Amino acid sequence: MSDRSFSSRHIGTSAADRDAMLKAVGQPSIEALMDACMPALIRSSDSLALPAAVSETEAQAELRAIAESNRPMRSMIGLGYHGTHTPAVIRRGVLENPSWYTAYTPYQAEISQGRLEALLNFQTVIADLTGLPVAGASLLDEASAAAEAMLLARRAASRGASDVFVVDSRVLPQTLAVLRTRAEPLGIDLVVTDCGDETNLPESMFGMLLQYPGVDGAILDWSEAMAAAHERGAKVAVAADVLALVLLRAPGEFGADIVVGSTQRLGMPMGFGGPHAGYMSVREELKRQLPGRLVGVSRDSSGAPALRLALQAREQHIRRERATSNICTAQVLPAVMAASYAVWHGPEGLRRIAEDTAEKAARLAASLRGSGIDVAGDSCFDTVVARMPGHADTVVAEAAAIGINLRRVDADTVAVACDETTTEADLRIVCDAFGARLAGATAAAIPVSLRREDAILTHPVFSSHHSETAMMRYLKRLADVDYGLDRGMIPLGSCTMKLNAAAEMEPITWPEFADVHPLAPREQTAGWRRLIEQLEGWLADVCGYAAVSVQPNAGSQGELAGLLAIQAWQSDRGEAGRDVCLIPASAHGTNAASAVLAGMRVVVVACDEAGNVDLADLDAKIAANADSLAALMVTYPSTHGVYEESIVEVCGKVHDAGGQVYVDGANLNALLGWAKPGRFGADVSHLNLHKTFCIPHGGGGPGVGPVAVAEHLAPYLPSDPMAEAPGAVGPVSQARWGSAGILQIPWMYLRMMGPDGVTAATASAVLAANYIAARLRESYPVLYAGEQGLVAHECILDLRELTQRTGVTVEDVAKRLIDYGFHAPTMSFPVAGTLMVEPTESEDLAELDRFCEAMIAIRAEIDQVGAGVLPVEESALRLAPHTAAVVTGDEWDRAYSRTEAAWPAGVSTAKYWPPVGRIDNAWGDRNLACTCPPLDAYTG
Repeated sequence: MSDRSFSSRHIGTSAADRDAMLKAVGQPSIEALMDACMPALIRSSDSLALPAAVSETEAQAELRAIAESNRPMRSMIGLGYHGTHTPAVIRRGVLENPSWYTAYTPYQAEISQGRLEALLNFQTVIADLTGLPVAGASLLDEASAAAEAMLLARRAASRGASDVFVVDSRVLPQTLAVLRTRAEPLGIDLVVTDCGDETNLPESMFGMLLQYPGVDGAILDWSEAMAAAHERGAKVAVAADVLALVLLRAPGEFGADIVVGSTQRLGMPMGFGGPHAGYMSVREELKRQLPGRLVGVSRDSSGAPALRLALQAREQHIRRERATSNICTAQVLPAVMAASYAVWHGPEGLRRIAEDTAEKAARLAASLRGSGIDVAGDSCFDTVVARMPGHADTVVAEAAAIGINLRRVDADTVAVACDETTTEADLRIVCDAFGARLAGATAAAIPVSLRREDAILTHPVFSSHHSETAMMRYLKRLADVDYGLDRGMIPLGSCTMKLNAAAEMEPITWPEFADVHPLAPREQTAGWRRLIEQLEGWLADVCGYAAVSVQPNAGSQGELAGLLAIQAWQSDRGEAGRDVCLIPASAHGTNAASAVLAGMRVVVVACDEAGNVDLADLDAKIAANADSLAALMVTYPSTHGVYEESIVEVCGKVHDAGGQVYVDGANLNALLGWAKPGRFGADVSHLNLHKTFCIPHGGGGPGVGPVAVAEHLAPYLPSDPMAEAPGAVGPVSQARWGSAGILQIPWMYLRMMGPDGVTAATASAVLAANYIAARLRESYPVLYAGEQGLVAHECILDLRELTQRTGVTVEDVAKRLIDYGFHAPTMSFPVAGTLMVEPTESEDLAELDRFCEAMIAIRAEIDQVGAGVLPVEESALRLAPHTAAVVTGDEWDRAYSRTEAAWPAGVSTAKYWPPVGRIDNAWGDRNLACTCPPLDAYTG
């Protein structure tokens, strides 16, 4: 590697560092280390078919040329995607700020208070606008949120209830397409009808979904339909436009049990389909069935208010086959941007934007009517639907010729959606295309009975930051109390918290990418399609598969898509009865949850003492399910951080029994350039682009989880949600290419790394993990290792004996690491009482050593407890983390010094001070509060 290559900047260790690390590990070279770690049977002999690496400047120039093939035009297509103005202070302060985009999911709440506060703001916005008391911290998109609402309604139904879920005919088409995909494997019967006519409703149903306003622009009073559904014992979900709710009566006010939607139009670019934060709110009695994450208010060890993720039992990767959803992430960064948009504009600003949008739509409708054109309905918020018998194509073409995209509904009908970016000139162009004359100002066409009368966003946070100085400082304050990769290493096992380079991030805001509607005409999106085609091809090659779809917008959705592909293929072969999914006990919990949602039965396969799949138990489980075996889901390297020697044999056993092999791609950072799952026995994988391929975690999202398949499964990849024919499987996300708006990041990563850089990154990650294992083995036993005592890209430190002897828990160590300036490793997964460490290739040797020295110093503190120097309850371990307020307070009655509390060995002058002490999770769950608390909560 040249010293000036991107890969030398991405990989944190120098050649001299790696030589020193190899000496500590006891290996003469990187090649020898990989030979000793990785079974020869899985090694790939062919090189990666990536183009040779180029510099950051060259890669951006190449991507810029691709971007210029797009033609971003003013899009008035609507259908859930709208033009927005992202306030510059939010774009610079959040989206382009590594303090926000490099953070991890807020499992360590004490060092995540900033993003938790932003998410609490998000929940408050949604609860206020929807009129329901409990809102989650965001979901993946509107369509999948609607699917989650359908599943929630079914869970809440009485035993023996109907399998019918009713969907109003005005629901967005992409939402209906995803509902069909999700309903079929679970035996849910979708009935699509006009719910405005009660006579159309079946006598028996468990739930109903309405759109507000409808796809046709109509604003209907759904009170009677909701009452009719409730009389039948059904739960009612409403998919609502979040900006429209600023002006419209809240769905919760007239009977909705669940409200879902998208917050895209709160300042997020369209991005060719995503990422955008979906939302869900529910009635109080449904709060414990809410999918995804919920931020709640609790208190810390000093009694001060503190935030954390509430009701942890809802985390689906913990519940495994008992999960009710496979969602284990949120769209945190888009949700933070949406919440910040609401804080920036406040209730009056949002009202002005909503009123302006509605008035423009009403003016357009009046203009068309005044010119003799048939306009559907008397009411609308932003969408005007006009009939031009036989001339719809002409109208659309004439508008496009002058720079505006309209939506062709059919040969006779055109729909036009206004938004906050719509101008007077836009309205004039649209009228010209229709042959109409633009009328004067017109009042919004919202029925008086459906106008919102209650106040919204009354909490002071929404009225306190309307100058740019105030907003800049608010965002800075929140970022300062958080811990991200911009502060130091986040050594989370299985999470791959690696460098998200600025050169990779910059292109996501280029307007040629960001401002393109996902349904824009094909001739306007050549650049997007070229980028996606190249990226899908590169991903397929590096993993040894025939085809890839980037549609799944999270790893969980990639899992689901892969399992649905397996089922569809087997069904076409006349083997639809195969429904058993074998899953090792060590697997990621989302595997089991995804299998359940695919309609499969989960059978757990034991692991042996070395952490490998127990071959004898596998044989027994295969034999017991010989005629019904559909698939094996296995993570490789294993979740225990080991390259299992038997993986090829395991794949062969499953194939011989008629099943397919799904290799979870969570740990691809230990394979790329050295082995390809599609070549050593796997049929399908999902790939976490927010792990191995450098899309940042963003505090818990967005992610992208493409599904990669062998040639025989390629026809069963997710289909276009807007296609007339649904395809063999149907879509799993609402946009054809999912969260396309961040695909520039992995494209740039692979283009700048090239085949040699990717290969070197993998080896460097494996070396870093083995270096940490070697340095810490004397202080903490390394639980699993391969035949030569080596690990893969992560290692598990076993604290169980220490805990039993001293009472010091993994949580104590995790919280004490905060005082040393570190985010904790993964706690108690996959084995309770352990810490799983993954250093990645991006950390330099000094940071690796700083972490090791902190862990060794903590072991000395544990030994003091074990020797009886002080009880664990009085130790710095149990009372960690230590805030500045505690350390500098007038009183200090602890058994250790203030210096030992806040400045333990090795802490640099760049001290990170946690804003709160250890949080009482149990108290927060007993006293659940999930919207912004009153200000006196912080002073009482």
